[in-house]
Amino acid sequence: MRVRIHLPDMSTEVPEPAFDEQELLPAIAQDSESGDVLMLAYVSREAFERTRETGLAHYYSRSREELWQKGKTSGNVQHVEDIRIDCDGDALLYLVRQQGGACHTGYESCFYRSLDGDVVAERIFDPDDVYE
Repeated sequence: MRVRIHLPDMSTEVPEPAFDEQELLPAIAQDSESGDVLMLAYVSREAFERTRETGLAHYYSRSREELWQKGKTSGNVQHVEDIRIDCDGDALLYLVRQQGGACHTGYESCFYRSLDGDVVAERIFDPDDVYE
């Protein structure tokens, strides 16, 4: 038996960013050269616009409830080379040139542990030397 699957027309239109009820949108930062996933954070409309205006990654801290520029304190900035939006408009991908480590714990990526707790990367800076 053959099953027919109807696929909707694939649109080439770029969707508008679909911010959630808290006016936030998840953004994945990916190294533009290696393809490594560096981090996941959230952006508000203001953070999104500031990123587009400056070329530096800006995010919204849900815990601190404030806008922040990645690396403003540590010097580990993200130079945004391209921004992509997913098919539904509810997630962003920042292709970045990372300066220093992306993770505040000192690792290049925030994804430095396996589910078993094994550390699968090397720490590239000491957070105690960077943050007060």
